[in-house]
Order: sequence, then C-alpha cells, then structure tokens
Amino acid sequence: MTSQTSLDHIAERVERLLVRHEELQRTNALLAEQVTALTQERDSLRSRLNAARARVDALIERLPSNQGA
Repeated sequence: MTSQTSLDHIAERVERLLVRHEELQRTNALLAEQVTALTQERDSLRSRLNAARARVDALIERLPSNQGA
C-alpha cells in the first residue's frame, strides 16, 4: 500500500510538472514574440533617428558660417 501511495504521489508530481512545463513553454513563446516585435521597433526607431540626424546635419551645413566674427 505504501509503494502505491508513493507511486500516486510521484504520478501527481509528474502531472504538475508537465502542466508547469507547458505553461512555461507558452510563456516563453509569448516572450520570444515580444522580443521579436521590440527588436523590429528598435530597428525602425534607429533608422528614423539616423534619418533625422542626416537631416539635421544637412541643415547645419546650409547655415551661414560666421567667419568674420
């Protein structure tokens, strides 16, 4: 009887671990999707920042210089 109780206990624990494993897999997949989305957003923002820098640099180049000052 004791060995059956131990087996039942082990079986319950294995079931809980399997459920937890599935939950963690789903969480991991969601986090991976978030990482992908955030990486794409970061890359887009970097591109926009570089374009804005280029425009600012072009505007600075067009400013008259103060060579006589």
